[in-house]
Amino acid sequence: MAQLIFELTGKDRSSQARAGLIRTDHGEILTPVFMPVGTAGSVKAVTGDQLLQEVRAQIILGNTYHLYLRPGTDVLEAAGGLHRFMNWNRPILTDSGGYQVFSLSGTRKISEEGVMFKSHIDGSPHMFSPENVMDIQRSIGGDIIMAFDECPAFGTGYEYAEKSMHLTHRWLDRCFQRFHETPGRYGFTQHLFPIVQGGIFENLRRESCAYISSKNASGNAIGGLSVGEPDEELYAMTALCCENLPPEKPRYLMGVGTPWNLLECISLGIDMFDCVMPTRNGRNGMLFTSRGVINIDNKKWEYDFSPIDDGIECSFSNQYSKAYLRHLMKSRELTGLTIASVHNLAFYLHLVQQARAHILAGDFASWKSQQVDILKERL
Repeated sequence: MAQLIFELTGKDRSSQARAGLIRTDHGEILTPVFMPVGTAGSVKAVTGDQLLQEVRAQIILGNTYHLYLRPGTDVLEAAGGLHRFMNWNRPILTDSGGYQVFSLSGTRKISEEGVMFKSHIDGSPHMFSPENVMDIQRSIGGDIIMAFDECPAFGTGYEYAEKSMHLTHRWLDRCFQRFHETPGRYGFTQHLFPIVQGGIFENLRRESCAYISSKNASGNAIGGLSVGEPDEELYAMTALCCENLPPEKPRYLMGVGTPWNLLECISLGIDMFDCVMPTRNGRNGMLFTSRGVINIDNKKWEYDFSPIDDGIECSFSNQYSKAYLRHLMKSRELTGLTIASVHNLAFYLHLVQQARAHILAGDFASWKSQQVDILKERL
């Protein structure tokens, strides 16, 4: 299996933060990086041009569960893969769908073979196994594809977390076997990332890190966090995993998180992030800005004609006022959803770009400690 090229280009003096460069056949990715979530082949309310020009996204995420159900692999294969289908010529990472399947707790059944589940669209029965999840992701055509894992709920006890972790490891073996048995699609190289599990139990996390590290994959992911645990446990498990994963490979923390979560986890050694928070919260009126958090529904913004955020390079953030966006959201105008989503994503990308600059300058830790307090401020 061809290895993903990852070059470390700088480290912070006072933390584990690092800056890097990932090379894929669809382009380079500067790390640390945030990946907007394009669940069903679209980042909700945001066009591809807006992702490139305003958000400045380097890589986006697609979801196997949703794309498998609709439009289906037949359509994606006929289109020439997800890149061509959605007219996106930058890298794509595909989530295995494991999190979505396991969130369907009332309609799915886990076995050694895989998971039986019912579609949220029409209730039809389906089976995900390590083998067909690899096949589906081959058909979707992500540059980086994820192993099929079980993601236990927060609060899971030790006995189940251990059992689940070993099941994830056995499924990982089958993922790698299938991945090596099948050719890449569409003329570019795909790379498989395994996922660390183990709940909030230190010895299980260490064991899982050792197991997936032994696969010598192109990169490694940390799953099963940001599922309801306190931030302190998120940071503790992330630090432990970073200490036990190979430093020469990119580390991807799945599903995280708030702007301050990103900065804290960058300081621990994470390179890649994704989360629906910027778009989902934006559509519900929560804006993340360089001065703190705004609830745009609040009446205090009704006559505020200042820009949404003039501290970042995004015309949506600079040219539209808080009062105008509040009006659009109150009026349920779809344009408001786009402006809020584009702004929040642009802010997240701006934040990780700033983090990278301070890592390269060697003063990330001191900058981060100041920024976290600012970002948490409720305006």
